[in-house]
Amino acid sequence: MSVTEIRAEVFATLPENYRQIGQPSRWVDANKPGGEVPSFLEGPSFDRDGNLWVVDIPWGRIFKITLDGAWSLGAEYDGWPNGLRVHPDGTLRIADYRRGIVIVDPKTGSVRDQFSTRRSEGFKGCNDLFFVADGTMYFTDQGTTGLHDPRGRVYRVSPGTETLEQLISNGPSPNGLVTGLNDQVLYVAMTRAAAVWRVPLFPEGTAKVGLFARLPAGVIGPDGMALDEQGTLYVCHASRGRVYAFDAHGEEVLSVDCRHIGRTTTNLAFGGPDMRDLYITVSDAGVIAHAKMPVPGRPMYSHTGKAG
Repeated sequence: MSVTEIRAEVFATLPENYRQIGQPSRWVDANKPGGEVPSFLEGPSFDRDGNLWVVDIPWGRIFKITLDGAWSLGAEYDGWPNGLRVHPDGTLRIADYRRGIVIVDPKTGSVRDQFSTRRSEGFKGCNDLFFVADGTMYFTDQGTTGLHDPRGRVYRVSPGTETLEQLISNGPSPNGLVTGLNDQVLYVAMTRAAAVWRVPLFPEGTAKVGLFARLPAGVIGPDGMALDEQGTLYVCHASRGRVYAFDAHGEEVLSVDCRHIGRTTTNLAFGGPDMRDLYITVSDAGVIAHAKMPVPGRPMYSHTGKAG
């Protein structure tokens, strides 16, 4: 099967006045020792007004970007925000590596914790999250897990409850996640295994979890993911500078090349008036890349509004 190649272009670059130069950061010391990290953008998600929200992990910042490329600081707090989704109620939900699951009011920038522990036990380090149309939340607890320590977790939280249901406890670095078109399976990127797992979903948990796709190995591996309206799965590779797309059978059908911008393609979101615009965080460059897709992305809201 032939693979369609698409070249991404720069949509927006973090303004110079927001770049952190020469500042101490424990996140940088742990993850990029000896490096200068002016920003590390992640977690793109659109709100109903068409604004794109992203996090800046080491500096605890959340930015809003309008579709004409204007940046503003939406919130700043003591944490390491990693994944972001716009909840159906309009609030921002953050998978924060230090604090757990956090709720942010986009109008005021106020921050409060939703889940900081599970049964009094702290998380390893939350990474990403996803909502289905009925409000069910899934999130990954990655920490420093990997092939040496495959104990990363994936949780489900049913709407209207505060119960954390553990679906996976043996993940080698669980990262981005998204459900299939019918919400009956969950796809989870296992970064250090260079793979995407397919997790069947049942009211009582999961069974027969399997390997859906393998990605090229590299310094890092698969990261954030999104789905289009035909069920094609788009997967960012955080060291190959590409987005790989797989059809419903796990066949690679498309690739988006960002290597001329940067190598660290971490996450992505569909948006735009026809939902065919793909926006990608290229974290090592402080850039939001853009590419036009042949198929619209799956809407993230059950009612009117843009995708996230």
